[in-house]
Amino acid sequence: MKLYDAAAVLRSKNSGPFEITVDALFDHFDTYNKIKQSGIINKDTVSRLYNIEPDHITQIVFFDQAMGFKITFARSVSSGSFLDRDVYGAQQHAPLMDLEVEI
Repeated sequence: MKLYDAAAVLRSKNSGPFEITVDALFDHFDTYNKIKQSGIINKDTVSRLYNIEPDHITQIVFFDQAMGFKITFARSVSSGSFLDRDVYGAQQHAPLMDLEVEI
């Protein structure tokens, strides 16, 4: 199953002008927990999907109470600057959409 189909919410946004945050929230604890326990959401996976260095990923945090996870990484250019194609960071969840997850 693709992460897009497993998650109730999959979104991205600015986390200040120099970082992007991607959130994934789930309707069912079992679905969330299987993805969390699988270990597929890690710096290597995110680095590969976003074509960034692992040290550009500042956080990968799982929130059991919210049944979701958050990934924060450095933007390649600051929000609103020359060459920025997504000033709000709202389109940056796309690389995670097709990630295959075992449910």
